Amino acid sequence: MIEDHPKVQFGKTGVLIVNLGTPDSTNWFDIRKYLKEFLSDRRVIEVNPILWQIILNLFILNLRPSKTAKAYKEIWMKDENMSPLRYYTLKQADKLTKEIGNKNLLVDYAMRYGNPSIKSKIHSLKENGCENLIVLPLYPQYAAATTATVCDEVYRTLMKMRWQPNLQIIPHYESEPLYIDALINSLRKKINEISWKPDLVIASYHGIPKKYFDKGDPYHCYCHKTTRLLSEKFKEIPIKTTFQSRFGPQEWLQPYTDKTIEKLPEEGKKNILVISPGFSSDCVETLEEISIQGKDSFLKSGGLNFEMVPCLNDSDDHIKLLKYLITRKNL
Repeated sequence: MIEDHPKVQFGKTGVLIVNLGTPDSTNWFDIRKYLKEFLSDRRVIEVNPILWQIILNLFILNLRPSKTAKAYKEIWMKDENMSPLRYYTLKQADKLTKEIGNKNLLVDYAMRYGNPSIKSKIHSLKENGCENLIVLPLYPQYAAATTATVCDEVYRTLMKMRWQPNLQIIPHYESEPLYIDALINSLRKKINEISWKPDLVIASYHGIPKKYFDKGDPYHCYCHKTTRLLSEKFKEIPIKTTFQSRFGPQEWLQPYTDKTIEKLPEEGKKNILVISPGFSSDCVETLEEISIQGKDSFLKSGGLNFEMVPCLNDSDDHIKLLKYLITRKNL
């Protein structure tokens, strides 16, 4: 036995919940830094990397940060000095720690882009004695541009570690009954809060380029599966699947959320609810793109009532779901 052997912590399991990411502030340079990392990911942008880097650095990163900064300023949590996405992901990790209540199971959070990084959090968990690592990407519907790129970053980190933890990844949960029930409960809660009856519920998912689907990405199918399961258990109001947040000139998954919202009033649907089942936390895509831009477009097109159902965030139903996903095979 080596007497001066360094003290090593071991015997624990680390849980890392991972969301997309967020800039550190609404500062132009922080926004640019975040966008550069995000839009340099070849899982996100599948075009010739040399050509794309020229376009990205010469044009997009000089023009887009100002527009993105304006959107973030609309929804930034000034008292907490962070984006809603970071705030709710942090709250999810804290509540999971308390709910699980096991000193040998450590819960933390990371962002795929920006801070805190996946690499830093994996090393932190390992240094605190985690021999096992459970990674839960907070994307209910698997896609290469979301879940797979989280896995890529986890693998890259582990490749450089001498003593790797045992790894488990939870890749998707689009049809888990607790997830479907949580969404339905959030819908009913919002309906009870309003004084009008919705004609339609729009289930708006983040879009991906159609060519990704053509290459075999299952995301489109998972989204429709979630909506189908919602419709089977929530029969009071029709639910329609749409896709938002398209970027660039190529065709994305359709129907597009913004175009659909604009046309609904002329179809006689002037009172709508929008829910975003694919977003585990409210963020710029839900709070600014839908709640502000989407609502404004709908009302200008002749709509009467528009409400956004909050994401599951740190609700009790969501924490119950996440706890189940983490512990069902591990405790």
